[in-house]
Amino acid sequence: MSIENELKLEKLRDEMRLVTADIIKLVQKRMSVANEIGNIKKNLMMKIEDISVEQDIARYVHELGTQIGLNNQFIGRLLNLLFVESINIQKTNASKKEPKLDHMTMFLKAKQLESEGKKIIHLEVGEPDYLPPVNVKHELLKTFDKKRIHYTQTNGIPILRKLIAEDKSVKEENVIITPGARFAVFSVMMSNTSIGDEIIISEPAWPAYRDCANFIGVKVKAIRTNVEQKWDLDLDQLEQMITPNTKMIVLNSPNNPTGKIIREREILGILKLAKENDLVVLSDEVYSRYSYIPFKSILEFEYDKSIMISSFSKSHAMTGFRVGYAISSNDIIDRISKIQAMAITSVAEPMQYAAVAAIKSNVTKNISLMKKRLDFIKSELENLPCQFVYPDGGMYYFVRINNNIDVNKIIFNLLNEGVAVAPGIGFGETYFNFIRISACQPTKLLNDGLKILKKVMNVR
Repeated sequence: MSIENELKLEKLRDEMRLVTADIIKLVQKRMSVANEIGNIKKNLMMKIEDISVEQDIARYVHELGTQIGLNNQFIGRLLNLLFVESINIQKTNASKKEPKLDHMTMFLKAKQLESEGKKIIHLEVGEPDYLPPVNVKHELLKTFDKKRIHYTQTNGIPILRKLIAEDKSVKEENVIITPGARFAVFSVMMSNTSIGDEIIISEPAWPAYRDCANFIGVKVKAIRTNVEQKWDLDLDQLEQMITPNTKMIVLNSPNNPTGKIIREREILGILKLAKENDLVVLSDEVYSRYSYIPFKSILEFEYDKSIMISSFSKSHAMTGFRVGYAISSNDIIDRISKIQAMAITSVAEPMQYAAVAAIKSNVTKNISLMKKRLDFIKSELENLPCQFVYPDGGMYYFVRINNNIDVNKIIFNLLNEGVAVAPGIGFGETYFNFIRISACQPTKLLNDGLKILKKVMNVR
């Protein structure tokens, strides 16, 4: 290398250093502006995320990028990083005075009260009150004698994968056993998205989708469904949200918290958009056993970039066993497997054999019991000042309390009276006037809890 080139290289490196420092200064300035915006929104009681504002900024920046010759996908990834950071700043400021209110917060508060001797009716968590099938107990007792206490294949023991494959009409190689559905969701997102990418979810939604994406640095776009439209998904809105940086659509059917089952025509529309844009479709079907109208799994549509996730937690009342699974194409399963091998090695062998016993069990009585409880809750809710849609499936009601009632006051008054419910805002920030009521208690306790709800709402 000539002395002239060495000097030129050093000069360019100095220039790169200065340009990078300028970028960092501008990022810091942007963060300060985001902080000021957040304070104003807080004072005006405005929601933090505003898709229309983000889209306006994106259009402006993409036009500029085109003029100066920058790659649109790179611009999109960079923008998403900035958007995510702005939202985090504003949420952090909001949480300094207003602690996050979701179903786990209420659960922990309820547990604290229980530890102090207060009796609590738990209508906030989706944990079945009945026991797993009795043969699960027998299998666990045999585990030690059978020496089933070791590492297993990362993807799971062959017999469990085989039984799941037979049940879902897929090949064994397309199944991976995970420590609950939550880790399956996380590993799917981790293995199919990168920092600056986008995913689209339908809200109200289980908070874990947004939490996992935020942890990875992925931008979440939410289609907000409503009770007036019976929680139907707007396919036109979905199409408008897709950009070159969108990598995944997340579905949950039956939905937590609404119980909505996505109809076949809607799935076909979603898959059409997914194919046109080369998107992964993650379908969380944990509640599919609790379907009270016809249900179709994403697996029945044979889209090679779809991923079905489920678990034994709800269907077989095995929340503490932490056994879930994902079903997808070989390459997607391989990517999930690499993450799982690095993070946990494998799911505990005794729990996997417990799941083998569970899958051979008949749990139809669980479904009929949950349906009976939901029917009972409906009969009580009809006498309250609220709006709701009877769930297509699942084990919850997502209930909007009338506008003239302070929902947070209702929630905390209920807790003081011995009833815990889940705040709607935990499932999406626009659902602040909703509560989720779980049917995972005996009818007598449901009756007692709903009587207290009537009392707190001053309904005679």
